Amino acid sequence: MQEYITVTGIVLKQSPVGEYDRHISLLTKERGKISAFARGARKPGNKLAAAAAPFSFGRFKLYEGRSSYTLAEADIQNYFEKLRSDYEGACYGMYFAEVADYYTRENSDEREMMKLFYQSLRALCTESLPNQLVQCVFECKAIAVNGEFPGPPADRQLEESTVYALQYIAATPIERLYTFAVSDSCLAELRQVAKDYMKRFVGKEFKSLEVLQTLC
Repeated sequence: MQEYITVTGIVLKQSPVGEYDRHISLLTKERGKISAFARGARKPGNKLAAAAAPFSFGRFKLYEGRSSYTLAEADIQNYFEKLRSDYEGACYGMYFAEVADYYTRENSDEREMMKLFYQSLRALCTESLPNQLVQCVFECKAIAVNGEFPGPPADRQLEESTVYALQYIAATPIERLYTFAVSDSCLAELRQVAKDYMKRFVGKEFKSLEVLQTLC
């Protein structure tokens, strides 16, 4: 008899397998990052088709095989539908997913990174928040969640508002992270700091970021 587990998670990425299946990467509250097969998810009308799409957040019922999980059912609470019709927003979302995928591991406590990814997708769906600000906040907070954020750079003269924003990002709980606005000059400084810190602490080229750079 198969034993099932139920996890709360969000789909980071998916890829086709065979003629009808999909392979998905899930960032979960209970088991960190895990992989699973969604059998038949590429068939028209299959009940798992939407659940296997990137950004789908909810409860996933899985059973464990010898080398991977298989998705049996899903109760999706948020599909982030706005991003499915917003190409630029979707590109930002895929970049955030790539960073989260890079940072997270299986059977690790990845709750903070999962919350950050989820809240950042919500922020992308908020018209009053510029996508470039959401990117800066996400990048700096991702580094902070990983325990590497050094705070405002000491070797650079920044506006007082930029210093405050960087301190706020590092110290504020993720649920209250996207609750401020900045001037254009402050945003320009934040973007440069975030770019420098991503190069310094992550040092990886992300394909989705290359696409974003052609849009911004």
